[in-house]
Amino acid sequence: MIDNFSLLLSHGLILLAAWRLLFRPDLDKEASPGSRDVRDA
Repeated sequence: MIDNFSLLLSHGLILLAAWRLLFRPDLDKEASPGSRDVRDA
């Protein structure tokens, strides 16, 4: 039998990851083909 806590934990983490991905500020921004966004590390 699958433990309810493990189901809640795994699905909760998936929802948290999806939530964070959907509300990224750069999600709807497209760079023009000629420009490159190079970040120095």
